[in-house]
Amino acid sequence: MENALLVGLSRQMALARELDVIANNVANVGTNGFKARSARFAEFISPGARADTFPSADRRLSYVIDRGSPIDLSTGALERTGNPLDIALQADNYLVVQTPQGERYTRAGSLDINARGQLVTQSGQPVLGDGGPIVFGESESNPRIAADGTVSSDQGQRGRIRQVRFDNPRALQSEGDNVFSSTAAAQPAGPLARLETGAFERSNVKAVAEMTRLVEVQRAYQNMSALLAKTDELRGKAISRLADQQA
Repeated sequence: MENALLVGLSRQMALARELDVIANNVANVGTNGFKARSARFAEFISPGARADTFPSADRRLSYVIDRGSPIDLSTGALERTGNPLDIALQADNYLVVQTPQGERYTRAGSLDINARGQLVTQSGQPVLGDGGPIVFGESESNPRIAADGTVSSDQGQRGRIRQVRFDNPRALQSEGDNVFSSTAAAQPAGPLARLETGAFERSNVKAVAEMTRLVEVQRAYQNMSALLAKTDELRGKAISRLADQQA
């Protein structure tokens, strides 16, 4: 009976983890450049205890373990806005942004200019060019971004947006605010990298599929909770009856 509770608990923990992943996807349906994740699990068979005094062979128990949440790198739908500061990147390229933790990477291409004149993402992170943050003066107007990443205003060029790529983009780690970190060095996207201007990439979350899966996992979690409660109740009754017989 203890084994049944432990196996059920491992399943419940896996469902709770999957709920977290799905809920995060649903919450970012409207976040431009967001990449969905999925939960992955595997079977873990516990090692069996052995002793010559056992009357029969020990049974091996099957548990559920978390195998991580791989990222879905498929490209989201393109939304055209006509805004000269909106950009959509090619399939495997990323923007480089400055954060308090250092350089991070994003595909969020809906850009703006903050009070300090810096070109920033919607989350407020400065977008880095080949020479650092891209800054406009107070008197400048008509900011725009060309297909090759060159940023200009009515007073001339202000830099070129830095684009990078990764040999293994699936190893990127989410850090919140729609940015990623990587333990591997980023590779320059190269001089031929191009941007789609006047548009940005939407989230690649499939809203209907995620909501359907959310309901399914919630029901499975509730069913497992009920099963564990009944198992615990049965265990309590067994202990109570055993105590009555010994008395």
